[in-house]
Amino acid sequence: MPDVHDGIIIGGGHNALILQAYLCRAGLDVLLVERKAVVGGGLSTLEDPSHPGFYHNTHAFFQRAITAMPWYRDLELESHGATYIEPELNVALLTSDGRVLEWWTDFEKTVKSFATFSPRDADTLCRWRDEFVPIVQDILSPEAFSPPLPPDERRKILGRTAQGRRLLEVSELSPLEFVHKEFVHPTIKAGLLFFNGLREVDLRARGFGHHIAALLASPVKAQMSRGGTATLARALEATIHEAGGRIRTMVTPSRIVVEGGRATGIITSEDERIQARKFVASSLNPHQTFLDLLAEEHVPANVRDKAENFRYNILAPLFSLNLNLREAPRYTAAARYPELDRAFMVIMGLDDVAQYPDIVRHHEAGTIPPTVMWGSCPTVFDPTQAPTGCHTAFMWEKLPYRLRGDARNWDAERDRHGRDMLNLWQKHAPNLERAVISSFTRSALDVERCFPNMREGDLLIGAFTNGQIGYHRPFPGAGHYRAHIPGLYLCGSSSHPGGNITGLPGYNAAQVLFADLDLKAPWVPKPILERLSSL
Repeated sequence: MPDVHDGIIIGGGHNALILQAYLCRAGLDVLLVERKAVVGGGLSTLEDPSHPGFYHNTHAFFQRAITAMPWYRDLELESHGATYIEPELNVALLTSDGRVLEWWTDFEKTVKSFATFSPRDADTLCRWRDEFVPIVQDILSPEAFSPPLPPDERRKILGRTAQGRRLLEVSELSPLEFVHKEFVHPTIKAGLLFFNGLREVDLRARGFGHHIAALLASPVKAQMSRGGTATLARALEATIHEAGGRIRTMVTPSRIVVEGGRATGIITSEDERIQARKFVASSLNPHQTFLDLLAEEHVPANVRDKAENFRYNILAPLFSLNLNLREAPRYTAAARYPELDRAFMVIMGLDDVAQYPDIVRHHEAGTIPPTVMWGSCPTVFDPTQAPTGCHTAFMWEKLPYRLRGDARNWDAERDRHGRDMLNLWQKHAPNLERAVISSFTRSALDVERCFPNMREGDLLIGAFTNGQIGYHRPFPGAGHYRAHIPGLYLCGSSSHPGGNITGLPGYNAAQVLFADLDLKAPWVPKPILERLSSL
């Protein structure tokens, strides 16, 4: 008997799981196929095989505002074991002269820390935060939680209100231009750019000048999943099973079937055919979806050209150093800043905004810049991720994918660079010289090997340059979660609003599918056009 479902979702990352959960809870029979043995994608928590009881979140860890996401509430994930920790000292930047710039969940404490570096910048921080609170609440959050509008239509609507005009004005700048225009202290500039932009966008790119102000106005900060990052994946999986959904792992699609001009199923690498009555949705990147899985005759030349020209972020690839420890890092600066012992994200190697152009040059040349890194000791907040009395910790660094022109060079270079990172870490936390039990490293090439959709090690799965934002992400004609073939949808991080663990591409794709399949549900928000027009 043929295997037939209402819909098929390709890929088992968190966006795909969120889409499947919504559809199954609406009564549809939806199958998800994943090539790996477990679903969750970057929501990965692995036990060190050489040291049982030590767990490492090898890809995603810092998760921003998960508990404020509408899908987190709608899918009732806490009833399936998902819980989050949001440490009060959210971020601490350690300078080379022993000072600490702090971001707290309590904004007033953040202002106080900024004032020790620059009273003027502390005042500027407050001014931008106050101005952008309503902009985030009334415009940016609703936009992120909705399928995007065409850019000309969006600009026209925003131009009707003072808030919208202000957002458009600030957005014209690049993040670099914004901080140079508004702030004076070189460390504060560097910290704001790092926390906001280096992990996501090219800081030179115009159109993102509002990001820092929006960050300051956001009511929530970085969070971590209790029990490890994979806990969120397991909660989504449980929600899907409870709703009658089916997940098949170790299944690799080789072709999306197109019949009568519609997507009607998939063929697997084992030559199994699985049929879809209503839709096929891909959470993979555009190269995989349009070039690898669709036969050439089903991809018009203009679509093929757009998919081939999809670009990945050269600043996104991550290198990681992961430690098993006898004790948590003890920072020298804690003598002056005792709260540092419970800092969540710790940044080191960054003192001056002038370092950024050099970092970019190294990425473009394929060489290693002076180390700027950030990380955490998760077990300070969740002891279950290590044996009693022990800890795990990690540091991440942005490093080029093609080291000296070839990503394979990382296989020989990886451990040496990990030692360089550990040396910097030990300068700030000397107790690590005796505390390290073992360590391992992962390069951007290792990321790509593990997650082929993260091409070139790009955890964002697509740059935010080359016009690949909003309604034109991944490319013009596919920015509304619908492909050019009826019945074929996109739901991954290559779609709006992009990568990181937000779940919003899956959430927004669900809104589009619910509309196309004429499914009604109370969770579906008002159309973004209607919401912005009412301001």
